[in-house]
Amino acid sequence: MMDELTPTDAWIEAARPRTLGAAVSPVIVGTALALGDRASHLPAAFCALMGALLIQIATNFANDYFDYLKGADTAERKGPLRATQSGLVKPIHVLRAALVTYLLAFLPGAYIVWRGGWPFIAIGVLSVVFGIIYTAGPFPLAYTGLADVFVLVFFGPVAVAGTYYVQTLTLQWAPFVAGLGPGLLAVALLTVNNLRDVNEDRKANERTLAVRFGRGFARAEYLFCVVAACVGVPAYFYVHEGDLWFMLCPAVLIFLAAPAMRIVFLRRDGPALNRALARTGGMLLLYSVLFSVGSIL
Repeated sequence: MMDELTPTDAWIEAARPRTLGAAVSPVIVGTALALGDRASHLPAAFCALMGALLIQIATNFANDYFDYLKGADTAERKGPLRATQSGLVKPIHVLRAALVTYLLAFLPGAYIVWRGGWPFIAIGVLSVVFGIIYTAGPFPLAYTGLADVFVLVFFGPVAVAGTYYVQTLTLQWAPFVAGLGPGLLAVALLTVNNLRDVNEDRKANERTLAVRFGRGFARAEYLFCVVAACVGVPAYFYVHEGDLWFMLCPAVLIFLAAPAMRIVFLRRDGPALNRALARTGGMLLLYSVLFSVGSIL
């Protein structure tokens, strides 16, 4: 099977397209909230989207490289192809790709800073730094169980509120609360990944929450994240926005999430959990669309 793969296939997998919804979704939600307040700004929204995608792809390249160096990616892993571990791409080329992609993110970032001010310098720098130390350095986030917190904060309230502010130039509580939806579902995405790789991560001393507390905890974390995002966040807006029923649109995802939940709770094999991973990524994108429709109507 490996002989049929090409370096192009390896580069595509290194970018981890299944994870890119985590970068796109908060931008969609933040833009929808700005549009609902009649203060959207398309150039700023576009730059926020491009910046988020480039930082996410660069981080994925960096993770591919540093996981290989630390021995976390081996022939036993159950997830998709890793460019460096597969031998199809030289490690130095993956590292260079990560650095170049991070540099490219500064192009849309420069416009965001010009429009939104110095706080976006801090957000951009922290996003890059945390993206690198996610798997690099003496205390990488992914190896200490802190990755879940990072994902929740930066793919949730920070991304949504930042997208909203750079368009409206005002700061409200609503974007921070709305950001919990995509943030929690991004954590759910990470949880499936960690549940799938729990045995390999334990051997590599990668102390994810699934490794620290076991599969039962990871399954409970997944359930909590999905329910809190799909029911809790829309219910908050339904109550605080004047009983607007269409704010409950994302709640229908609870029914669509059933197949992924069934896999997470009943299966351990890699292919099945990879399907749950793909379903959760799709759920994340669909959530952002449904929440956006509800917030605009």
